[in-house]
Amino acid sequence: MEWWVALAIVFGSMFILFMIGLPIAFSFLAINIVGVIVLWNGEAGLNQLVLNIFSSVSKFSLLPIPMFILMGEIMFRTGLGFKVLDAVGKWFGNLPGRLSIVAVGSGTLFSVLSGSSVASTALLGSLLVPDMQKKGYSPAMTVGPILGSAGLATMIPPTALGILLASLASIPVGHFLFSIVIPGILLAFIFILYIIIRCYLQPELAPSYDVEKVSISEKLIGTIKYILPLGIIVFLLLGLIILGYATPTQSAVLGALGTIVLSMFYGGLTWEKFWDSLTGTLRSSVMIFMIIIGSTTFGQILSYTGVTGGLVQLVGNIEIHPIMILILIQMVLLLLGCFMEPLSIMMMTLPVLMPIAKSLGFDPLWFGAIMLLNMQIATITPPFGMDLFAMKAVIPKGTISMKEIYLAVIPFILLNLLVMALMIIFPSLTLWLPSFVK
Repeated sequence: MEWWVALAIVFGSMFILFMIGLPIAFSFLAINIVGVIVLWNGEAGLNQLVLNIFSSVSKFSLLPIPMFILMGEIMFRTGLGFKVLDAVGKWFGNLPGRLSIVAVGSGTLFSVLSGSSVASTALLGSLLVPDMQKKGYSPAMTVGPILGSAGLATMIPPTALGILLASLASIPVGHFLFSIVIPGILLAFIFILYIIIRCYLQPELAPSYDVEKVSISEKLIGTIKYILPLGIIVFLLLGLIILGYATPTQSAVLGALGTIVLSMFYGGLTWEKFWDSLTGTLRSSVMIFMIIIGSTTFGQILSYTGVTGGLVQLVGNIEIHPIMILILIQMVLLLLGCFMEPLSIMMMTLPVLMPIAKSLGFDPLWFGAIMLLNMQIATITPPFGMDLFAMKAVIPKGTISMKEIYLAVIPFILLNLLVMALMIIFPSLTLWLPSFVK
């Protein structure tokens, strides 16, 4: 069988399963079962599938995923996020688009503790949108900044999606987490700059209002009490890795422990909330590990049928600059992001794209970070970005239409693309920090 025929059959079957509503993990598992029976001699293939399932999830490097999810669950269930949000808001005074800037600042902080863009969207949307609407903010400055900043949970460690991408692409998790720090912070800075400039030019989008004056001492107390302790979590997650005292897995465990301790002091952690956090973590982790299970055999099937080798050879024979191929790859991923969620895209494309990237001489950290930013964009890309529907679910009914949400998020998609271009032009944005990791 020609490799392109096998590619058409595999991906065609996958799209059919997606269309009939079968969950992602079970879609890949079904493809894998049929593939190993047909290609790997029936029962022998099924035995190999079982071995692949065990080997794909029995990795120490995957432990950070449930730890990061647990951190986010505890953060949101205990209400610690509300206190952090209030402390952040006191510092922005009467800046143009004040509440929009608060959304970006809070979204950046929450991304360090949640790793989930959907969770950040739900929290910030439920907290900020009603107040923004009362102050006369337009949808462009209401849901747009929240959706943009919530996506930072994908690009600022810890990020469950980033760890999943690194695991699927066989990239060192610790180095990869550091490769996305500078792009994530740069993205937050560009969001704030855009909000200030646009609100200065179009003040009707975010009308100014009288802000209660807060003394500098009160601001400092709130910062010391609720924001600075987050620095302890950041140090446990990243600082210990840089100093060489802990692996990414050990840092993730310490970060989860630190979040539990902080929530006990500030967020009122109870046994009921802790149990709810554990069950929520279990549900999310099982879903992610099911996807990892499907990925291993799926990649082997593509390699066995010659799909991976055929595509690598095809790309190698194209006489254009490798950067142009990289841009074409990102355009395809952007198109997929309009209709599919990131996990599905990564499952389908990583087994093919990583060999192509290596054949073109791309640094895996650099290529993976660019792809992760693309996956962040997929969460807010109309018409089916999952964060868009999370936002629609938490805002007051009948106040903002889905069309207005789509229009509000477009500028932030363009700003994401600007940062992606900077990452392509200046690889050091991605590769500088990992060079310090021991």
